[in-house]
Amino acid sequence: MGCYDCCIRCIGAVPYPSLVATLLCYAGMGLFCGCGHEALAQTAVLVETYFARNVQDYEIMASFIKYFQYVIYGLASFFFLYGILLLAEGFYTTSAVKQTFGEFRSTQCGRCLSLTFIIVTYILAFIWLAVFAFSAIPVFFLFNMEQTCHNINILAETTPSINQHSWICMDARQYGLLPWNAMPGKACGMTLASICKTSEFYVTYDLYIAAFAGAGVTLLALFLYLVATTYNYAVLRFLGRKGIR
Repeated sequence: MGCYDCCIRCIGAVPYPSLVATLLCYAGMGLFCGCGHEALAQTAVLVETYFARNVQDYEIMASFIKYFQYVIYGLASFFFLYGILLLAEGFYTTSAVKQTFGEFRSTQCGRCLSLTFIIVTYILAFIWLAVFAFSAIPVFFLFNMEQTCHNINILAETTPSINQHSWICMDARQYGLLPWNAMPGKACGMTLASICKTSEFYVTYDLYIAAFAGAGVTLLALFLYLVATTYNYAVLRFLGRKGIR
């Protein structure tokens, strides 16, 4: 066998859907975990500096951020290992690999393993859909905050009186970031506009957008995994019915 034939067989043995899904999964989780971790830390600084005066007001939020950062570490490790397992399962059921190693035996254990990956991936996709929706909440909050600041700046340019725009506020308590008895809990007028001009605000906003995009890429990767594992299971079922046990 020549070198060219070996290269063709090696290239043909690659499960491209599983490989693409793995790369997307790693890229998405890298964005979600890395940017999400830093965005949570920046959120704590923003709330502590501009929306809360007492430590007790943001103590619950600080604890939530701390624990969720540990959850991010676990998610990164889990998806790294799970991506390797799904990629290995894709290699296992690739038809080119069957031809390379000669006779292929589709065992009951192999079909059960593929079915298990389908069920687990389906559950993960459903859970991650909720995570994807949840990650949109801080983006929505900061987007509204930016638009509010934009309106304040327009009013400040057109009306010289401070009272004309001092009633425009952004209340962190409405989004569950702080308890209702937190003081001040909100920022209004030019104070809010000055917050939007800080580098901390724009860095936090960009990080949450990147984390939201990473969650979407990860969700797309899980859907690709689901398609690939379903196809692999169908191949094994077909081989079993053809009598290749």
